[in-house]
Amino acid sequence: MTLPESITQIFRRKQKSYKMVLIISLIEELKTTNQERAFFDKVRERFLSYYMQQQDLGHRVDETPIRYHARWNEITIGQLNSILTTPVKVLSEIIFVDREDNSIGFYPEIKSQLGEGGLRQLENLAKEELNKYNIAMQQFSLKNHLENIMAQYVQAKAEPFKGHSLGTLLRKTIPSELKTLPFLNEEHYKIQGSIGQGKWADVPWFSILDKRITSTTQSGEYVVYLFAEDMSAVYLTLAQGVTVPSKEKGSKEKYAYLRNKTQEIRELIPLTNMNKDENIHLLSHGRGNDYQASTVAYIKYERGKVPSDEHLVQDLQNVMEDYRIYVEDHILNETASTLEVEPMMEYIESVPEPIDDAQIPFLLHQIQFHIRRKGFFFPEHLIENFYLSLKTKPFVILAGISGTGKTRLVKLFAEALGATGNNGQFTLIPVRPDWSDPADLLGYKDLSGRFKPGPLTEVLVEARKPENQYKPYFICMDEMNLARVEHYFSELLSVLETQDWQEGKIQTQDLISSTMLDTSEDQVKYGSLGIPENVFLIGTVNMDETTHPFSKKVLDRANTLEFNYINLQQYPDLGEQVETSDSSDAAELNHLFLRSDYLQLVDAYDANKELVVRTTERMVKINDLLEDIHAHVGFRVRDAICFYMIYNERYKLMSEEEAFDWQLLQKILPRIQGSHSSVRRVLLNLMKGALGTGSGVTVDFQAFMDDASPLYLKWAAGQTPPTAKHPQSARKLAFMLRRLEEDGFTSYWLS
Repeated sequence: MTLPESITQIFRRKQKSYKMVLIISLIEELKTTNQERAFFDKVRERFLSYYMQQQDLGHRVDETPIRYHARWNEITIGQLNSILTTPVKVLSEIIFVDREDNSIGFYPEIKSQLGEGGLRQLENLAKEELNKYNIAMQQFSLKNHLENIMAQYVQAKAEPFKGHSLGTLLRKTIPSELKTLPFLNEEHYKIQGSIGQGKWADVPWFSILDKRITSTTQSGEYVVYLFAEDMSAVYLTLAQGVTVPSKEKGSKEKYAYLRNKTQEIRELIPLTNMNKDENIHLLSHGRGNDYQASTVAYIKYERGKVPSDEHLVQDLQNVMEDYRIYVEDHILNETASTLEVEPMMEYIESVPEPIDDAQIPFLLHQIQFHIRRKGFFFPEHLIENFYLSLKTKPFVILAGISGTGKTRLVKLFAEALGATGNNGQFTLIPVRPDWSDPADLLGYKDLSGRFKPGPLTEVLVEARKPENQYKPYFICMDEMNLARVEHYFSELLSVLETQDWQEGKIQTQDLISSTMLDTSEDQVKYGSLGIPENVFLIGTVNMDETTHPFSKKVLDRANTLEFNYINLQQYPDLGEQVETSDSSDAAELNHLFLRSDYLQLVDAYDANKELVVRTTERMVKINDLLEDIHAHVGFRVRDAICFYMIYNERYKLMSEEEAFDWQLLQKILPRIQGSHSSVRRVLLNLMKGALGTGSGVTVDFQAFMDDASPLYLKWAAGQTPPTAKHPQSARKLAFMLRRLEEDGFTSYWLS
């Protein structure tokens, strides 16, 4: 027969091994006596004998409750009866204990339902689960992991962050091994660890969260191992998230809130053998106060004095039992409302892993295939260029004539990464010609005092939710320059410049002024709303008589990709339509695929010094030319170009010259406009550099200052352009020179 599901599930949740051992002991005693029920004392003796034998053999087993301070062969009858109370209660749906005649057995209806064959199956199931439990107990060495981290972390912080073995240990190995512990291997718990995001954390950690009340260490309560900054100790704690209370309560009120909540929790659960004070010393500055106020209780393990694995596992079991009691008895029942806790979460998100550099070309190939499969074609390296541009700065402009696929590129690129309009991760915002201030985009306060969010604000609110914080969100500002960009987009551009690293994440200043948020509901929803690091902005622009030009403030903050050169003889390749590859890997990527790794040049300089110096020397020469027409660039542009070049070298997407060609085209040439001879001189000098020495074309300054047609006509329709060092820029410069001669005025946007 097949065991009923209600019985096969009884071992699914394993806080300890007691349930399996009790069932085995009961069935063995029933088989020995051939009776309907067994003497409780005999079953109790079998139960105790199992643990005594395993401990005598040197096997790791559940220790006796810590309050008894005894090995299994030292336990008293009264203590053993107390221990058996829990498994008897948990199994009370299938077994009974009769205190009057000191007997124990299966309920008659259960035994009748199972029969002899069913009892054998139940016994085998209990033995299988007990074996799994024991294997997990033997293999996991928490002691070694804790000691290794404390011994290595300080030195590791002087080593490269990316791909470090300690990151693998805390993010993958420890969570994976913890999941094998029977009291954690269940549907309720999410286990994660961190050494920081993008750079080393002062306090590394790994945590266990009950998904029924929280899925992020920013809010709610959870169990977490916290390492002191100097690695002198590690603390096993029951703690509270600080980030969300800080946002909701403010920096002044959060400590009072956290301490009140801490005291409430301490009064609800036993917290046996845990310290219930604020003597947890992790940092000597800043967030050290946060940890002290938010820690409910802790156990301290000093470096070099970490106890045995048995002791550590027993401590963790006890803390997890307190955590379970708190969640199930005081959060998920009627008393939840009195504790002001976060609502039950139905999602789970793992802390994202940094993506290996070697994987980037493969992932971009998948994105390219997805786009081709949809019947769209873009020039060589355009997808790589678009990716590098977004990676450099989360604001990109796509410019060109109408109908060239600018909006479609954004949509398909986002779609390949799993971001669609249906799941809210891709949003198209058509810009209206009458937009004159940020209110059209961000929102405004109505006459009743309520804040009415704009279309961009709604996306930002959704993107910053804990369950969405690792998903990429794309906002496409369609026909962005139908209105003057500086009028409606200025605040967002300014806030974008405030990007800074905070606790391993990129944060910005607030977009919505507190004066706009009168109600408490609006303050909670829109307060402290910056531009989340998982949001990427792309503007599409058509350059014609109906649109407005861009100022240098906008151009400095974006890469401008041009879509003016079209090959109409591109047709869908049906052979590629049935290619077996797909973009499933790309669709599962987290936002770190696109998020910037560098915000200031100092973030990248040490590891990329030669490339930075080489690129900067090029920029100095170009800046000397641009200064004559007041189009020279500052540190912001220099840093952005260096970042682009660094990413390209890391991912090996293009040659250095190809990458610099794109940056010359996108960051330098859009700044050039005018009608003076000085503009012509700059264009000719830039053309000379773009052609290089191997093109076979000589730039005759004296002749071309009067008539440059012999030069720019080499790029006329039907002609084969010369082989240039920077072909993209050379072609654009040729069109800008032609426009200057034919119209007496030139601009990047008018060619």
